[in-house]
Amino acid sequence: MKKTWWKESVIYQIYPRSFADSNGDGIGDLNGITSKLDYLKDLGIDVIWLSPVYKSPNDDNGYDISDYEAIMDEFGTMEDFDRLLSEAHARGIKIVMDLVVNHTSDEHKWFVESRASKDNPKRDYYIWREGRDGKEPNNWGSWFSGSAWQYDKATDMYYLHLFSPKQPDLNWDNPVVRKEVFDMMTRWCEKGIDGFRMDVISLISKPEGLPDAPLMNELYGDCGCTANGPHVHEYLQEMNREVLSKYDIMTVGETACVTLEEAKKYANSEGTELNMVFQFEHVGLDGDAEFKWSTRKMPLVPLKENLTKWQKGLDGVAWNSLFFCNHDQPRVINRLGDPSDEYREVSAKCIATCLHMMQGTPYVYQGEELGMTNYPFRSVKDFNDLESINAYYELTEKMGWKPSEIFPKIANKSRDNARTPMQWDDSPNAGFTTGRPWLAVNPNYTKINAAEQVMREDSVFSYYKKLIELRHNYDIIVYGHYELLLAEDPELYVYTRELDGKKLLVVCNFSDHEREFMPDEEFRDGKVLIRNLDNNNILDGILEPYEAYVLYTG
Repeated sequence: MKKTWWKESVIYQIYPRSFADSNGDGIGDLNGITSKLDYLKDLGIDVIWLSPVYKSPNDDNGYDISDYEAIMDEFGTMEDFDRLLSEAHARGIKIVMDLVVNHTSDEHKWFVESRASKDNPKRDYYIWREGRDGKEPNNWGSWFSGSAWQYDKATDMYYLHLFSPKQPDLNWDNPVVRKEVFDMMTRWCEKGIDGFRMDVISLISKPEGLPDAPLMNELYGDCGCTANGPHVHEYLQEMNREVLSKYDIMTVGETACVTLEEAKKYANSEGTELNMVFQFEHVGLDGDAEFKWSTRKMPLVPLKENLTKWQKGLDGVAWNSLFFCNHDQPRVINRLGDPSDEYREVSAKCIATCLHMMQGTPYVYQGEELGMTNYPFRSVKDFNDLESINAYYELTEKMGWKPSEIFPKIANKSRDNARTPMQWDDSPNAGFTTGRPWLAVNPNYTKINAAEQVMREDSVFSYYKKLIELRHNYDIIVYGHYELLLAEDPELYVYTRELDGKKLLVVCNFSDHEREFMPDEEFRDGKVLIRNLDNNNILDGILEPYEAYVLYTG
């Protein structure tokens, strides 16, 4: 297996709006991030993935870009970005940008021209269609609820938007569009950035003829029909030839609806497309039958089955991204651990142990290293997230759900759970801002904050620091082959890793009670690489609630 720096790295995702505010306007910014680089250096991370910092009207918190080569006013200036890049590089930390090129903002100059008239030179930069029988061109629904089509009165046509109406989809079948995107990417690479995380990149090639899709609910066709389209690999190979292969950078694609076989193409070991992909099967396991909204816990047996499929399926042929948290996911402690005071820290460490000992590149989302939890939402008025708000009103007003039934489900899975401000200390607003924060701070910040944890040896922060250090020091953690044990056990996640005659045993108890487990004889004299509890002897064969440990032999 070819060794590379991005396989051996640990990535830290920053959601800039919520990370650190340097000027007291209640919104995180680039200078705030720069001020926290020493914290990230102490944690040990290698790469920062920045969620979008480009100019945007913020209909979808920066994922609606109006200028790919300017910085959002609220976040600072290009000079501020250049300083962040320079200061990060001085500390040995790389910067990966969020590349959002399935769509732009409707305020982007390309779309302003495109909608001006049917014969505008940029008309074909986007996907325009005539109506059908006085309605939308097809039945596709948006990922953000409602139709995926927006009627435009000026030209009596509809444009496609798989997300918000203010996020019109680019027409990737137009070679001029592809060249515009590749040229923009090249200019960022020349600036010295270290790679791209590619937003919904599996959606860029639409099905030929834009046919109706199978219904995803009683209102609209499944927007997932647009994933892994007929030319997506062709376009990414072109991107690779024109841009990516010319620089020593890292690429990861957000690939909604990706299958194992498709992932082998996107992240193939020959390097003709991307370095790795995000697959989302495992983070969909706690959804309800009808949709993702639910209050269910993540079931361990299906989770083990899914992660094992990806560990085994990509071994040697592609590369895994390891994550539970990001800006689109609720906090993992509420899904897989226990957010109560009794078990929050130990369960956070258990979850981290399980994930960080797998093959692939781990991603830490801001606050995950502190064990941050979901926000206690009380009303739909507490939401900022467009997806959550739209879903609430569509499900209650159009589909008949009772607010008392649907609100707890949306609150539990809302993307806003990940977007509450970073909890730096126990001062007002958790030290995030001296002003009024753009989104409410979780009230538990007085108990859960970085200042307290950085100083404490048994904190979640210190545990993540050790996990990251181990990955840097043991090739087996990065490259070792994975085997699952106890596949049907509903509470224990146990697996081995093996490389060049060396082995790891990873043991995690995902329950709030004791379990019996005795390591096989080959591990009983093994070295304890890490464990989240020190109050018992591993060879007693008793696992405490949420206990996790890793044994190394060879």
